[in-house]
Parts: sequence; structure tokens; C-alpha cells
Amino acid sequence: MYLADYHLHTTCSPDGKLTASQIAGIALERGLHEICITDHLDTIFWNTYTPRTDFDWPALQRQIDEARALYGDRLVIRMGAELGEATISFDRADILLQNAPKLDFIIGSVHTASKKFDYFDLYYMEKRDLDYYRAIMDDYLDETVKLVQYGKFHVLGHLTLPLRYIKNNTGLSLTFDDQTARLEEIFSLMIDRGIGLELNTNRGGDPLPSAKILQLYRQMGGEVVTIGSDAHVPEHIGMAVRECQQLLRDTGWQYFATYDRSEPVFHRL
Repeated sequence: MYLADYHLHTTCSPDGKLTASQIAGIALERGLHEICITDHLDTIFWNTYTPRTDFDWPALQRQIDEARALYGDRLVIRMGAELGEATISFDRADILLQNAPKLDFIIGSVHTASKKFDYFDLYYMEKRDLDYYRAIMDDYLDETVKLVQYGKFHVLGHLTLPLRYIKNNTGLSLTFDDQTARLEEIFSLMIDRGIGLELNTNRGGDPLPSAKILQLYRQMGGEVVTIGSDAHVPEHIGMAVRECQQLLRDTGWQYFATYDRSEPVFHRL
């Protein structure tokens, strides 16, 4: 069984707690064969709406080089990014990508609501009524459509993310079961553009997206799925990767993907 974690954050992310070398050492201890560092490449600065068009690539490259020097003979270490909040400014997203070195892999993600909700970070979901949560979920899908139409990334990250924060912050478990038509719209766009789907292990919580949505994507012709823990701290590195491989098998998948210089590499489940 080939094990890879394709969603990991170092101290080059504002919320990361570990260096690439620390991540790599832990990944080896947990039996992983490959990792990809995907630090936050956002069009706004963390916890603000201040425009951002730069990233400290030399700092990340130094971390990657150090990790490869220490562990590269035993672990494949890829350099990627998580492009966040592109829908706030596609122009700034373009600048961030143009200034990046050659990356192996890019996740495209939506973490914030739209202008209609003052761009608030979904992490700070408040306790409100069900109509509010449904409105946020609809808004999230609207932003996801815009992101996929932009399309300058390899996989769509943690689809159904609002469910994580609704559950974490309110204890309420919701689904996107009544949004199948919108999901089909998103998947059709993704497949047309060659964009894959991330199965986010949610650090051992409910996977993002669910088995039902994974099946829908596969039935529509989706072929590329990656697995990532979204780890920022030691305990989450590689968490539930094995269980999510089993989930993929259970939902009809035969392969999952890693990336090498922007090209998918397929591994049998």
C-alpha cells in the first residue's frame, strides 16, 4: 500500500507549527512514502482582508531542501501550494502563481464567504439558525463554481468545508444532500478542465467530501483524487490516510493520485 499525504502546512503558513524537516521525519515514522508541502498561498493576509501578492518562496525552498537532504533517500518530498481566496481577486491570484517557482502540485480552496457575507472566514462560523447555515452553504458553492471556472490549480480542496466548521462550532451535522445539482455542475466543470478532487481526511473527522459525493464524482467520470490530512500540527500528519484509502475503495475507486511537476501519478489502492 502506497501512502501519501498531499495537504501539509509548514511554518511558512501563518498557522503552521512545523518545519518541512519535522513534517518529513514524522511522516516517515508513520509509514508514509510521499508527502507534498502545500502552504497557504492566499490573496489576502491571514485574518485580514489586506491584499496580498507575495510569498516567501526562498524560505520554503530552504525548508524543502533541508528536508530532502535529511530524508529524501527514504521519502518523496514534493513542493506545492494551497491557493486560497482566489475568488476575492483573480488578478492577485495570477500574480501569486506567476511569481511561484515550478510547483509539483496546487490545491484550489475556498475558506471564506463571499462579499455578501463580508468575506468572513468560515473557521469562525457562529451559532445561528438553520436558514443561515444553508445560505452559507449555498454561498460556498457559488464561490466554488467561480474558483473552478478560474481553474489554475490541480485539485479542488476540501469540498464541503462549511460542514467542518458548522459541526466543530455548533455540534450540528449537516450534509449537501439537497445540493446534488450544484455538485454536478461543479464536477462537470472540473472534469472538463482536468481538475481533480481532494479527499481531505479532516484530521480524522468526517472526510471532506463524503462517500456519497465521492461516488457522484466518480460516476460522472472523475478520474483524479488525492488524499491529504490538512495537518498543521504533529498529531495530524498522515492521520486517517489509510482509512480514506479504504473509503475510496468502498466507493468504486481503484487508484489515487500524487503529482510530479504538475502531472498526476496514479497508485493502485
